[in-house]
Amino acid sequence: MADDGQYLAKLQDYYARHMVLPSYASIGTLVSLNSKASVAGMVLRLKSEGFLESSPDRRLKPGKRFFERPVAESVRAGLPSLAADFGPEALRIDEYLVAHPSRTVLITVKGDSMIDAGIHPGDVVIVEKRAAANAGDIVVAILDNDFTLKRLGREKGRAVLLPENKSYPIIRPKGDAEIFGVVVGLFRKY
Repeated sequence: MADDGQYLAKLQDYYARHMVLPSYASIGTLVSLNSKASVAGMVLRLKSEGFLESSPDRRLKPGKRFFERPVAESVRAGLPSLAADFGPEALRIDEYLVAHPSRTVLITVKGDSMIDAGIHPGDVVIVEKRAAANAGDIVVAILDNDFTLKRLGREKGRAVLLPENKSYPIIRPKGDAEIFGVVVGLFRKY
């Protein structure tokens, strides 16, 4: 049986470059299959596993599992440990980080006031838009029509915005701090 994992990887790379899947006719060339029957069989197997779907006009499109990425058991940040192969577990990043797509935005971080929380300039934070947050949450707040990224705290029953860098002062809003949303994750590209 053919290695559908390698075929899928080629289709994923193609999609990443072109933001569309190739036509049935082009798939054979892309994955080095010589017959239409072989291409049809491979596509059928990937559809049955949820990696591909057909649009109403019968074009191929990514299925629910198309964006899964393999998950390694773990990696130690201290002393080296034996390497293990990736297990069968997989993760869809969007599904993992985005509980409410209609209320989720991505915001690029500017500045270093949250560096001690591991949030660096250029990182992209995943923010779920909501007006309420708990003390200790990292939030995007609106102050004087400007956005700021800080940890929400409480002093004497009032909201304060705490930087995670000792070079910055605590922000004590005169009124209530308006919460734009709560940070639920982040990513960075090296």
